[in-house]
Amino acid sequence: MKAVILVGGQGMRLRPLTCTLPKPMLPLINRPFIEHVLAHLKRHGIDEVILSAGYLPATFDDYFKEIDDLGLKLELVAEDTPLGTCGAVKNVADRLDDTFMVFNGDILTDINLSHLLEYHRQKGAMATIALTSVDDPTSYGLVPLKGDGQVEAFIEKPNWDDVTTDLINAGTYILEPEALALAPAGENYSFERGLFPLMLDRGLPVYGWPAGSYWLDIGSPEKYMRAHHDLLDGKILFDFAGSELKPRVWVGEGTVVDPGAMVYGPVVMGKNCVVEADAVVVGPTSLGDDCVISAGARVEGSVLLNGCRLAGSAVIKNSILGRRVSIGRKVHVDDVSVLGDNLAVGEDNLLRHGIKIWPDTKIGPGTITF
Repeated sequence: MKAVILVGGQGMRLRPLTCTLPKPMLPLINRPFIEHVLAHLKRHGIDEVILSAGYLPATFDDYFKEIDDLGLKLELVAEDTPLGTCGAVKNVADRLDDTFMVFNGDILTDINLSHLLEYHRQKGAMATIALTSVDDPTSYGLVPLKGDGQVEAFIEKPNWDDVTTDLINAGTYILEPEALALAPAGENYSFERGLFPLMLDRGLPVYGWPAGSYWLDIGSPEKYMRAHHDLLDGKILFDFAGSELKPRVWVGEGTVVDPGAMVYGPVVMGKNCVVEADAVVVGPTSLGDDCVISAGARVEGSVLLNGCRLAGSAVIKNSILGRRVSIGRKVHVDDVSVLGDNLAVGEDNLLRHGIKIWPDTKIGPGTITF
């Protein structure tokens, strides 16, 4: 079976991390997020994948040239102009001659795709939408169902008085090629507001399937960090790379943890990291390759990407550091703050309250202290 993964968005809510990488290429437990999606597809027998890209498409191309162990046939199709969720799939309709799947490229999930396909075929559907339950449905588009599983309506971001279900679109679809014939070519067009409501209006068989699975949109700093925490906490199955230094502490090849360091799992460290004596690392925390945690520094509940360096007495708590971030002495980063790639933060700075700092910035000593 073939699948299309939508990876064209700019990931504005995840900036500054997405200033230099598209959202699906951001690391999740030290592997590009898209690799988690591809591994999930492969487990369910999908062996041909088209990636529809628009933002920094060369990043995907360069990455897939470097790997050959996924066992999938991959094709990258770059959009000249944004085409929307359905428009992007319509753009590759000539490659889709049988039942196919569509995935949003920023969803972490363990939805049973085999069961979803079985349901689609059993119902004789032209489109089947995987659904997930959420605590606050007013922030999403609701998808109430009839008794037989057919979609009854699409309700965009309702008030609480109008909420009749907690089921929302989970960003995973199965479609028959005939459905794409209804979509205009070369236009920005969406599944959610365009094709699916049109199919309902025409009385075509559109079904919903409540998945009851883990589901998380990684599109904000809070959720990107939560995805790391959930994997580390075992809320979704994951095969951690490296060796287990002690229970729930995984380290990559070449990583050195001083016996005098205090490391409390769940923690994952990439390759060639150094954690010095008297440093403290408290999980759930993920360190990328080549990170250095100096003596007296502390990392807690955070995500550090490749090449981060923390000087003594620095504290990183519940925050995200991009690639090659250098943190000076007595710097405190907290409250889901996000630092972009190649930052240098001088000593005695206090970065809190969800502050975001763009890549390639240099912050002098004692500059930010609120």
